[in-house]
Amino acid sequence: MLRGILAGALLVIFATAIAGFVIIQTGTIPANADDKPPPFERWAAKTSLRATLSRSAPAVDAPIPADNANLLAGVKLYGQNCAVCHGDSTGKRTNIAKGLYQKPPQLGRHGVEDDPVGETYWKVVHGLRWTGMPSFRTTLNQTQIWQLTLFLKNMDHLPPAAQRAWRQMKAQGA
Repeated sequence: MLRGILAGALLVIFATAIAGFVIIQTGTIPANADDKPPPFERWAAKTSLRATLSRSAPAVDAPIPADNANLLAGVKLYGQNCAVCHGDSTGKRTNIAKGLYQKPPQLGRHGVEDDPVGETYWKVVHGLRWTGMPSFRTTLNQTQIWQLTLFLKNMDHLPPAAQRAWRQMKAQGA
């Protein structure tokens, strides 16, 4: 009896693996960036991200203050590194954002101010698999990463100088 159950379970696992291989090999899962992702892909990406952030994002406060100088630096870093995909303060998609797969959130419209600062920091450092979000670990230093993180965390209540810089910054191709 137990042998039959084990043999059946192994057969199901083997058949599932073969079916997955055939589905991938035949191009049944779309590889084009201009199509809507299948439900399984969306579920897998979101589930994996939530679990990874829960396990890996640091539960820390920023090691630098959210002062005017750091927030202004964050606005500048955002304009140089993020606006092309995530847009400017208008919340309008750039031409690049329109063609990306997955669609990046337009942070001028739907920001990440409510996310824990450690999660935003983790996303900037590591990037996000299954999206166009790159890792900035090798291109920005720790101070720059925290300045960018602080700007993202505080973009809905910036001091006047940083707010002015944010409103004046325009994404290329918007």
